[in-house]
Amino acid sequence: MSVFSVKLRREIKEKMDRYRDRVNWAEEVRRFIESKLREIEADDNIRNVVNMLSQLPIESPRGSSVTSIREDRDSR
Repeated sequence: MSVFSVKLRREIKEKMDRYRDRVNWAEEVRRFIESKLREIEADDNIRNVVNMLSQLPIESPRGSSVTSIREDRDSR
């Protein structure tokens, strides 16, 4: 494990000290960081997928929409 330090205003630290019996601040900070990293990684993954999809050639033969609609209507 590594150590991570944060500078806080004195009044924030005093408030944290008041509630240290009710809040494990180190665990809260760890959970927040892990959650934020998951969020950022998910966003990056979505951007990568969208980028990959946007590079795929999307071509359909002329008139294929009309043919698909006719086939759908005729199948009923």
